[in-house]
Amino acid sequence: MTAVQGTTVDIPTEDGVADAYLVHPADGEPRPAVLWYMDAFGLRPQLRSMADRLAGAGYTVLVPNLFYRHGRAPVFELPEFIDPRARPEIFERIGPVARELTPDLAMRDAGAYLRVLADSPVAADGPVALTGYCMGARLALLTAGTYPDRVAAAAGFHGAHLANDAPDSPHLVAGNITAELYFGHADQDPSLPVEEIVRLEEALTAAGVRHTCEVYSGAHHGFTQADTAAYDAAGDERHWTALLDLLKRAF
Repeated sequence: MTAVQGTTVDIPTEDGVADAYLVHPADGEPRPAVLWYMDAFGLRPQLRSMADRLAGAGYTVLVPNLFYRHGRAPVFELPEFIDPRARPEIFERIGPVARELTPDLAMRDAGAYLRVLADSPVAADGPVALTGYCMGARLALLTAGTYPDRVAAAAGFHGAHLANDAPDSPHLVAGNITAELYFGHADQDPSLPVEEIVRLEEALTAAGVRHTCEVYSGAHHGFTQADTAAYDAAGDERHWTALLDLLKRAF
């Protein structure tokens, strides 16, 4: 793996300033850029470590604090390891903040994140890739449909509410997407029931989107996150293989 250099950067948005983690190979040469959408637990050491691993594979990675309207990261104090007993109290605090980040606000922010990457000397010219986790998978799908000329590939893992009955459900942007997509679903995930998996697959197929949707057997929501009890090492490594293969095809 290549040595990497990471730093905190501030991104001007229409609603303030979003702090973010930017990491890239230490040689400073422009590399293909990846916009990384966090899970609901937020920008924390676990996500920085994952972003470092992706940067070490030869990419420039931007991980914004999506909850910046409520403060700089960490927005919420979290235990070093999140076990099931802690989750109800944590989500009691996180839930209202996550719900405030509407699709309209999130896509307005996405424009700012994409502009930063377009202007960054350590990001290669051309479109970027996206990867997202939990709520971030939903935002990756929305961004691919909202900024199709800027997105070459998008991945989502243990995504939630990807194809529901809401009028702003992410799957409804499928007709705008030009990127190749990959989704790794957890089969033990109540936030993405089988009917939504089927609805997403049907929408992408009908729109002619290049895509792969795989269900990870025995995986729980959050299976890529090593600081939670949901972590599954085999599923995590499978996710890395799928993500890196997608990026190789995109760039």
